[in-house]
Formats: sequence, C-alpha cells, structure tokens
Amino acid sequence: MGIETVRTAASDEAVGRRREQRGWYFYDWACSVYSTSVLTVFLGPYLTSVARAAADADGYVHPLGVPVRAGSFFAYSVSLSVIVAVVVMPLVGAAADRTGRKKPLLGAAAYVGAAATTAMFFLGGDRYLLGGALLIVANAAQSVAMMLYNSYLPQIAPPEERDAVSSRGWAFGYAAGSLVLVLNLVLYLAHDSFGVSESTAVRICLASAGLWWGGFALIPLLRLRDRPAAVREEATAPGLRQLAATVRDMRRHRLTLSFLLAYLVYNDGIQTVISQASVYGSEELGLGQSTLIGAVLLVQLLAVAGALGMGRLARRYGAKRTILGSLAAWTLTLGAGYFLPAGAPVGFFLLAAAIGLVLGGSQALSRSLFSHLVPPGKEAEYFSAYEMSDRGMSWLGPLLFGITYQLTGSYRDAIVSLVAFFVIGFVLLARVPVRRAIGDAGNPVPEKI
Repeated sequence: MGIETVRTAASDEAVGRRREQRGWYFYDWACSVYSTSVLTVFLGPYLTSVARAAADADGYVHPLGVPVRAGSFFAYSVSLSVIVAVVVMPLVGAAADRTGRKKPLLGAAAYVGAAATTAMFFLGGDRYLLGGALLIVANAAQSVAMMLYNSYLPQIAPPEERDAVSSRGWAFGYAAGSLVLVLNLVLYLAHDSFGVSESTAVRICLASAGLWWGGFALIPLLRLRDRPAAVREEATAPGLRQLAATVRDMRRHRLTLSFLLAYLVYNDGIQTVISQASVYGSEELGLGQSTLIGAVLLVQLLAVAGALGMGRLARRYGAKRTILGSLAAWTLTLGAGYFLPAGAPVGFFLLAAAIGLVLGGSQALSRSLFSHLVPPGKEAEYFSAYEMSDRGMSWLGPLLFGITYQLTGSYRDAIVSLVAFFVIGFVLLARVPVRRAIGDAGNPVPEKI
C-alpha cells in the first residue's frame, strides 16, 4: 500500500509538472509576437521614418538636445532600454527569489510591456520621442518578464527534460510569431481594401502585438505556481547595488560566470541581428516592407523546426557542442550577408533561411544549459544577469551597429561588425568545462551535456 501511494504521488507530480510546462510554453506564445512583429519587422523601419520626418536639414534629430542621426535613433533606443533593464532586473530577480512570489511580478512586467506596445498605435507624424519612450518601456518590461519566465525552467523540468522543454517553448514562440505575421502581412499588403492607410496598418500591427501579449499571458499566469522561498525574505538593495551583489555571488561560481560571459557576447550578436535586420534590408538593400515581412516569416517557420531539430542534436552530441556549431553557422551567415546585392530579394530570403535554422536552437539550448549552472534557490537572481543580453535587449551590439553606421554611413559595415560577437563568443564558450561547472553549482550532471 505504501509503494502504491508513492507511485500515485509520483504520477500526480508528473501530471502537475506537465500542466505547468504547457502553461509555461504559452508565455513564449504570448510575448514572442512582440519580438517578431514589433521589434524585428515593423518598429525599426517605421520609427526610423518617423525620426526622419522630424529631422533637420542635415538628417539629425535632437532628443534632449543631443544630435543623433535619424537612422541611428532606433538602435540607440534599443540600447538605452537595456540600461533601464540593468537597473530593474536584479532588484526584481532578488525579490522573486527571496519572497517566492514570481508569478505576480511576472504578471506586472508582462502587462506593463503589453500596455506600452498597445500604445504604439498612437505613434505617428513626427512623434519619434513617443516611439522611443514606448520602445524603452516595452523592451525593459519584456526583459524583466522573460527573466522571471526563464527562471521557472529549473523548477518545472528535471535536468534530463530541460533541453526538450526549453526547445518546445521557443518553438511555441516562433509558431505564434509566424501566425501573427501572416495576419500582419494580409493587413499590410491589402490595407487599401480594409480602408486604412499604410501608416495606420503598421500602427494596427504594432498595437495588436500588445493585445496578443496581454491576452495570452493569462494562460501561464493561471497555470504556473509559486514555490516557497529557498532563502529568507529580506530587503533588496537598489538595482545597481543588487546587480553588484549578484555578480559578487557569481564569483563564487566562476565557471557559471564564464559561461554567462560567453553567452552575453554571442547573444548580443544574435539579438542585434534580430533587431537590426529589417533596417539593413530596407535601408541598405532597398527591399520593400512586404519582402521584409516575408523574410521574417520564413525565419519564424524554419526556427520552429530548427529549435526542435537542434534539441534532438543536443540529445546526441550535447548542448555545448550543438551551440558551438550554431555559432560557426552564424559567423558564415553574417559574412554572406555583407555581400548581398541591393534590390535582390532572393539572396535576402536565403540569408533568412540560414538564420531561421540556427536561431531558435542556439537560444533554446543556451537557456537550458544555463539552467544547469544556477545554484538552487537563486534562479531569478541569476537569470536577471542572463536576461540582460536576451531578446533584443543587448546594449553593446546595437550601440556598435549605430556607431558604425554613424561613422561610415554604411549599413553593410554595421552588419559585418557583428561578426566579432560570434567569434569571441565561440572562443569563450569552448573554454568552459560545463560538466565541472554544473557540479560546482550543486546540481546533478546530465549524461549528455
């Protein structure tokens, strides 16, 4: 009878875990539409056009009196958003670990981001400052929410399931992005048939991403559950001081810190490619918005297969080797992108296909690999540092991209400058002994890692 009771309890636990995992997948389904429709496709070219409408005769806008080339305003806004996130994320992450109340904090961050995105409907004319402000709020809120979301992974999946669970989460996100992009494409291409202008169609697409985000965020908020805090509740320091405290704690786990450094470098490159690719396509290659949307849709569709396929490769070769292979592919892809001829959409579609095949897997496996390196009870705090370079919140990549363009006036030079992130990230990751790092963090070492 005792054995049967144990089996029943284990079965109930497995059912509950699966239910949480399915709910967890739906947050990627909810928020990935923002990353795809807003950050990757519509907002970059649209906000750049709004900034140009407000620019002086020399092509500069002057936010707070600072001269900024209109073509760099979007990249600088993305970069500034991470400064806000750097202050807020460590504070929220430490509070989540100390109180055990991740879910209400996740809900607050998600709905602040969704509200800012929905308000982008009012971005028109020469309101580039409104667009920059909403972008900063939405990006920072998404960064905080993703940090909390990611920190659930080691709690809802045992070590042997994490690569698969993380990959499914990314696949859900890319599937949602594909679906909404199709709807966006219909509205954008047939805006006259719907009786709206092209500008209004873009603003509807931006706002609809916020409504989608807020609506589907209800599912994970209903299914995920809070756990008792592993450490005692106490007051947290201000954001930058809390970040310093987190880094000091990480110094006791130097191998975890080494992996995080590698991730911050190569993911900075990934996120900058995601956020700036549409600007490169429209401004340097002279491609139309419908071509850009089609290319990003191709990325989304292939990223679903790529995430699941690389998850299977990780089961055979280990997550680290699979990620290293993806970084080599990223380097070759960017090199090819530099030579793309202007006005030739076929080459841009081939580039998009290559990005799609490695995008989801490199992100999903990085997340699951890092989850093994986090000391128990400090998931949100450590994922706050992880998230600083995730999902388009990078600061150095957009800054380098913007400065390169400002100095050279060439988006080709700007895009090829990002190769450095993948090369350096590859070298740093190759030097991390991940099996020893997992053991040093106090976690069981999976058979394949």
